Amino acid sequence: MSVDAEKKAASKGSNWETVRVVIHALILALIVRVFLFQPFNIPSGSMIPTLLIGDYLFVSKYTYGYSRYSFPFGFDFFSGRIWAAEPERGDVVVFKLPLDNATDYIKRVVGLPGDEVQMINGKLHLNGKPVDRVKVDDYVAPGIGGRDRRFTRYMETLPNGVTYPVLDLVNGGIGDNTDVYKVPEGHFFMMGDNRDNSTDSRFLSEVGFVPFENLVGKARVIFFSIDEDASFWQVWRWPSDVRWNRIFKTVE
Repeated sequence: MSVDAEKKAASKGSNWETVRVVIHALILALIVRVFLFQPFNIPSGSMIPTLLIGDYLFVSKYTYGYSRYSFPFGFDFFSGRIWAAEPERGDVVVFKLPLDNATDYIKRVVGLPGDEVQMINGKLHLNGKPVDRVKVDDYVAPGIGGRDRRFTRYMETLPNGVTYPVLDLVNGGIGDNTDVYKVPEGHFFMMGDNRDNSTDSRFLSEVGFVPFENLVGKARVIFFSIDEDASFWQVWRWPSDVRWNRIFKTVE
């Protein structure tokens, strides 16, 4: 074989090896995306202060087992869940909105099947008892014209010991006083941590009780975070607008 032929053969072999590596990487990424972890970004302020607009996080899809909504396009391979494990109170969960079974929502689980949930004067009650809540320092957010905005913040502790911050923006908000909600079997009651700026299970015609089947996964870790006025792809804004202190922060 001539030198030129050997070079062409080597080049061809090298190109094919590169293609094989890329194909294997894509297959591996697809497996991780479908079965293990799925990335999501936060488009609204309903989970402030736990999650901010511009946070990008990984959701573990295996935590609660798999349903049709665990897979792209919601292909109906089977009904219910396989390898199912129910969420615990306090878990931050991505789920498909029951209204259309397509839109992704992220909220915190506060009510389990059989629970009675009620809001009284802005305070969460479970099974007839108020959930422990302690006022802490105000949450401070940047406002228009450089003026900071301050919002009342509490640390709320569920009966299983899970503690997390919640915001109370206004007194007498639309979701501050409700009827008693009895969570049906096979369903969960979800609420946002930003209590006066969250469309959640308190509003039955918009969200309501969330079927176990609709759960996609549990929020685990923030892998990227950027100011809400910037976008992920605007690399030139990263030095000033990336929230470096939030990267690799676990979601609790």
